[in-house]
Amino acid sequence: MTTSVPLQGDFALSISVSSDHQRTALAAAVRSAMATLHPSPAGPSAVQVWIEDAHERDTALLAPLGLVPYRDLLQLRRPLPAEPSGLVTRSFVPGVDDDAFIAVNNRAFAWHPEQAGLTRERLAATMREDWFDPEGFRLHEIEGRLAGFCWTKVHADHEPVMGEIYVIGVDPDFHGRGLGRPMTLAGLEHLSAKGITLANLYVEADNDAALRVYDKLGFHTHCVNRAFRNDGR
Repeated sequence: MTTSVPLQGDFALSISVSSDHQRTALAAAVRSAMATLHPSPAGPSAVQVWIEDAHERDTALLAPLGLVPYRDLLQLRRPLPAEPSGLVTRSFVPGVDDDAFIAVNNRAFAWHPEQAGLTRERLAATMREDWFDPEGFRLHEIEGRLAGFCWTKVHADHEPVMGEIYVIGVDPDFHGRGLGRPMTLAGLEHLSAKGITLANLYVEADNDAALRVYDKLGFHTHCVNRAFRNDGR
């Protein structure tokens, strides 16, 4: 199945291709979605295509459409339970912790194409999602300041039920204190306490520091989600 969504920012259109989409129909489906764009007087509109569980042959299939790979997002998985975190955390309180979280998030993810520039409106929209659970949004404070967070998400429709480390971040002021590992474990602890036996997370393929942490925590690569963009032709 292929879905397309108009976007603001770098891309006029973002197309998502699910892992079960037939590769023989991939190019035709993407071409059809791209055809919905109105021609821009400034030139070709920027298009992004995300393919779940990408195959190497996808590059050749999309090349005739002027689409080239530019970003890999790894899905990592590991069984639960994990070792104890040893970290004191508390649950997120909507309406109380919003501003502190947004400030730390935007400092920690200033470089990130999706997570950067979080607003109250975007946060509120996410908290309205059916899966949102403030107990699964763990906060760690140092001397009264939010130092780090681990936001988890439960995929109840997955068999078996799978828990995700949805977003994890540490305020740059607290970098160098080794908080990444225990913050991740705090999220895994919460998921384990709910009886969940499988965890996953997504990480940029070039984020070597995060990959080293996750490797030591027993995560392995399950699949690669690959993004393509048009090269201006």
